[in-house]
Amino acid sequence: MSVATSAATSVELKVLSSLATKEAYLELVPQFERDTGTTVTTLWTGTADIAKRMAAGEVYDLVVTSSASHADLVAQGKIAADGLTNLARCGIGVAVRTGTPRPDVGTPDAFKRSMLAIPSVGYSTGPSGVYIEKLFDRMGIAAAMKSKTRQVPSGMAVGPFLAQGGADIGFQQESELVHVDGIDYIGPLPPELQNITIFTAGVHAKAAHPDAAKALVRFLTTPAAAAVMKTHGLQPG
Repeated sequence: MSVATSAATSVELKVLSSLATKEAYLELVPQFERDTGTTVTTLWTGTADIAKRMAAGEVYDLVVTSSASHADLVAQGKIAADGLTNLARCGIGVAVRTGTPRPDVGTPDAFKRSMLAIPSVGYSTGPSGVYIEKLFDRMGIAAAMKSKTRQVPSGMAVGPFLAQGGADIGFQQESELVHVDGIDYIGPLPPELQNITIFTAGVHAKAAHPDAAKALVRFLTTPAAAAVMKTHGLQPG
């Protein structure tokens, strides 16, 4: 999976990324650094915080976030319109703290009953959390859920929050739950309720090293990288 390229040699590439692709990314990027001589410095944070940082004028070579967020960033002139590449797709998963009962969430009716019965629910400020709030509203249980929802701050993962006893059940992108110690991953939302988020890499309009950023994106979309993505709960492209 060599991607040696003079365009990416001897530069420090600055990346701002949401958490969904983190585990796969951390496995892949060291090889890119070895192959190219590029140093990749990555700031991990939540989708909401990425939007705030972009609005404040922070500049990175590459920004990885949801495709919906990138649409806003392109409209704002923060991300080059021709510099977007989809990296991976991911659905929403469900988990509980290790050793606690696993509520039945296998069908829409079972999901609704379990949500109404469970004492507390954790979710993020990112795409999965936004969707869960809308899902509760669509199912007519938003009012009943309001007092028992626990939304973790932007950049904080739901898995560790669950492991520490912050909630009785939690929802986040599957890739952000499957590897976490201290929780039991139940599985994805049922197909009728599922929502798929596309995570996209965007070259910043003011990137100091746009060619190196594009080289990293090419590396992250090779067939070998796609295989690694799959092992971390992500579907390539």
